[in-house]
Amino acid sequence: QVRLVESGGGLVQPGGSLRLSCAASGMAFSINVMGWYRQSPGKQRELVARISVTGGTNYADSVKGRFTISRDNAKNTVYLQMNSLNPEDTAVYYCNSLSFNTGYWGQGTQVTVSS
Repeated sequence: QVRLVESGGGLVQPGGSLRLSCAASGMAFSINVMGWYRQSPGKQRELVARISVTGGTNYADSVKGRFTISRDNAKNTVYLQMNSLNPEDTAVYYCNSLSFNTGYWGQGTQVTVSS
């Protein structure tokens, strides 16, 4: 079955960096659009960044210039490099895959930005 497993979350001070990873299995990774979403308490889940099968990317306005999404098809893994983190980035971050209108979610990883 399809599995998406996120890792790399944690507690970081404002201005710090984290790198999230999402390892996929049970799927043809290279033909999936991969995305990172986040959800804070009391808020809807929102798209953070997405990367297409050809490597094209798009980002939420709030993270442009600070976050970078990338993928390694040989490792079936998608990454989210997060720099210049601020408390508003605190959320559970979820990995998402999408192919032919079929999507899957990971279990999420908590990112907390606090001094």
